[in-house]
Formats: sequence, C-alpha cells, structure tokens
Amino acid sequence: MVSRTPKFLLAFASALSAAGGALHAAAFGKALTVIGASNLPRFYGGSSKGLWLADSATLFILAAIFGLIAARPAMATGPLVMLVALIPAATAVLLYVFLGNFFAGHLLMAIAALAFGAGMLLPKQRRPEHLIQ
Repeated sequence: MVSRTPKFLLAFASALSAAGGALHAAAFGKALTVIGASNLPRFYGGSSKGLWLADSATLFILAAIFGLIAARPAMATGPLVMLVALIPAATAVLLYVFLGNFFAGHLLMAIAALAFGAGMLLPKQRRPEHLIQ
C-alpha cells in the first residue's frame, strides 16, 4: 500500500500543471496579437503559435498523468514518475536559459520537484498483477 504523501504530491503537481496549462492557453490571444504585429516570416510565426499551444497541451497531459497516478499509484513505478518529472524540469531549464528568471520556470520546477519527490516515495517496481488486490 502506498502512503498518502506521494499521492498528495502527485495530486498537487497535477493541479499546478492544469492551472499552468489553463493560464498559458488563456494568454494565447495576446501571443497571437504580438506575433501578428511582428515582422516574423510566416514559418516562424506559425511555429511560435504551435509551440505555444503545444506547451499548454503538454501541461494538461502532465496534469492527467500525475492525477491518474495519484488516484491509482499501482499504475506506475517510482522511476517512471521521476522520468516523467524530467519533462517540466527540462522545460523550466530552457525557459531560464532563454527568458531568464521567469515565473513559468518556477512553476514548472515546482511541478517537477513535487513529481520527482513522489517518485522517490513510490515503489521501484510493480508487483505481479496476480498479487495486487
């Protein structure tokens, strides 16, 4: 049986990820205005739009993954959760490199830390299915 701590950490990571995805998607209109007013070639403007929405989608998918594992911890092992936690961590590092000290990087790093911590507390391997009750 898994303790409440990793479940709580994953649920919190899921909530932060969903909130971040919603905030990012809500700002897409402003991004469209800025991209439209720029003199970027069409390819780069389109790439910016796609990457903007891809980031929102990634956050929503991470929210679903972390939420599912919080609800059913037997579905994943600790190392797998720690591996998935590298997604927001890597994104945060890239934001810090290209944008500097930016709150979205802090949010992503918090999501990664919560998930990584939960992964450290989850079992390292799954029990055989016939033993899970």
